[in-house]
Amino acid sequence: MAALSSTELTKLLLAWNAGDELAFERLVPIVYRELHRIARRHMAGERPGHTLQTSALVNEAYLRLVDSRQVQWQDRVHFFSMSAQLMRRILVDFARRRQYLKRGGGAVSITLHEELAVSQAQTDDLVAIDDALKALEAFDARKARVVELRFFGGLSVEETAETLKVSADTVVRDWKLAKVWLQRELTKGTANKR
Repeated sequence: MAALSSTELTKLLLAWNAGDELAFERLVPIVYRELHRIARRHMAGERPGHTLQTSALVNEAYLRLVDSRQVQWQDRVHFFSMSAQLMRRILVDFARRRQYLKRGGGAVSITLHEELAVSQAQTDDLVAIDDALKALEAFDARKARVVELRFFGGLSVEETAETLKVSADTVVRDWKLAKVWLQRELTKGTANKR
């Protein structure tokens, strides 16, 4: 199936909102393909033998999205930003369960780069990122949202700007400042564990 334009995808999402099951059937392969792309980014660098597989992450996110029929999808970017939030929750919940079972912690040293996937962080690191992101959200909610959309959702600067209804320049500034802020928080967290 050829890739749909953003406008066509938005029309399908709106039709699905209105109860059009044919629109839903057309959306399924598109959504699955995009969720797999996002999940592969998250899972690519995980340690060998990681118990959460890409397909499991995609399936869990997909089931939660389909179950969220009360959400009124605005457009493609809204849909995939919600996907990013769901993947973040799934990954962090998994990491917290794993951390709880191990009862251990570790040093956190992460550099957030545009091309960095969450999967490069170990389980403890993912929990630390989530905690730092929550602290950033309390300090500056928009910057936290930029990180969530870019880091967990894989959205471009333009898509993030469209979602947040700000300029691309604002997203770039927020992204840079948020990375510095989060790095400081993560470093502070590491120093506190010693």
